Amino acid sequence: MTLVLGCVADDYTGASDLANTLSKAGLRTVQTIGVPRDDMALPPVDAVVVALKSRSIPAAEAVERSLAADRWLRGRGAGHVLFKICSTFDSTDAGNIGPVTDALRAEIGAGPALVTPAFPETGRTVYLGHLFVGTVPLHESPLKDHPLNPMRDSNLVRVLGRQSKAPVALLPLATVEAGPQAVRDAIGHHAAEGAGAIIADAVLDRHLETLGVVALDQPVSTGASGLGLGIARALVAAGRIAASGAGQAPAAIGGPAAILAGSCSQATLGQIAAAERSMPVLRLDPEALAGDPGEVGRALAWAERHRTEGPVLIASSAPPEQVAAVQRKLGRDAAGHAIEQAMARIALGLVEAGVRRLVVAGGETSGAVVDALALPAFRIGAEIAPGVPVLYAVGREPPMVLALKSGNFGGPEFFTDALRAMP
Repeated sequence: MTLVLGCVADDYTGASDLANTLSKAGLRTVQTIGVPRDDMALPPVDAVVVALKSRSIPAAEAVERSLAADRWLRGRGAGHVLFKICSTFDSTDAGNIGPVTDALRAEIGAGPALVTPAFPETGRTVYLGHLFVGTVPLHESPLKDHPLNPMRDSNLVRVLGRQSKAPVALLPLATVEAGPQAVRDAIGHHAAEGAGAIIADAVLDRHLETLGVVALDQPVSTGASGLGLGIARALVAAGRIAASGAGQAPAAIGGPAAILAGSCSQATLGQIAAAERSMPVLRLDPEALAGDPGEVGRALAWAERHRTEGPVLIASSAPPEQVAAVQRKLGRDAAGHAIEQAMARIALGLVEAGVRRLVVAGGETSGAVVDALALPAFRIGAEIAPGVPVLYAVGREPPMVLALKSGNFGGPEFFTDALRAMP
């Protein structure tokens, strides 16, 4: 297998988002869970997205895992590796975006890395280095209250500068509008001044296409799926990949379906409320779930009682003030880990009871669930909503289909839309 594009994603839902974007752009794409075994059989592909659960772990661990993925991808021919991050730049002053980008550059001896979380299709834009969520700056959006990585600063040059070893520069929109050569000239200027990363403005898809062309000049870039879109289009336009069309669905899988929601985003909370009109919903108490192992058994017993009614939804999601109260009592990291692991045990119990179609909302929850189910890789199917594809498990019997949703993605009826798209 010889790859054209390698990608290292810092969480599982973000990996699915990127794999979906690449597939729609015409790249034959597979998403793996962790660094694949050398003997894993994969179909012919143009791109592999290695999904890690490294966004919120200690920076040294994130660097180690990311370098292992980078070496696996380059060992199979990938000339360019995109470090895929969240379009809301989820991170703290300790990392992990800066440390991983620094390490990937150092590993290959690369110049400055282009960095942008812009993805206009999902309402994420960057202007003068400031990240906007829809029409508001990041620090005024609901992401300011993210339970793991609250984002209180919209200036990405400043945010990334606090995490990085080398200076961080800005590539303003006027330069991006001027085209690839103007961008190359600006990068050369910043490289001469010692910059290690360059935050790039982008508010339209054509800006991503310009950045994608120039990103391929270097072996490393960092960005959200929007930059992946620009790179994919550049590869197709240059004739380096023959566009093959979006992912095709295998045979219908059928069987019982369930939804697990762990995200506390406003979007997911609204989607849970909408689902209550059409299916049984169990709202778990996050504090009880974190502290009482018996809650898992009670949730599974509830699901068993309602399985004849069709799909069921089990949610640990809660409003920000309730999450904050649990974190104060149990500790932020301890509370998050305990709830994620409880949801993973619920997922395992559901699958053991026959569930073959599973929707999971929340990046950390998705990571815990996929790890518990020991799923090695996914083929990319149809798009459910921007950034969320149907995922067909590779190397698993009986077959299984999933959807892994980042908290803020999808419309109000996402859960019913997902089940409709998962045959």
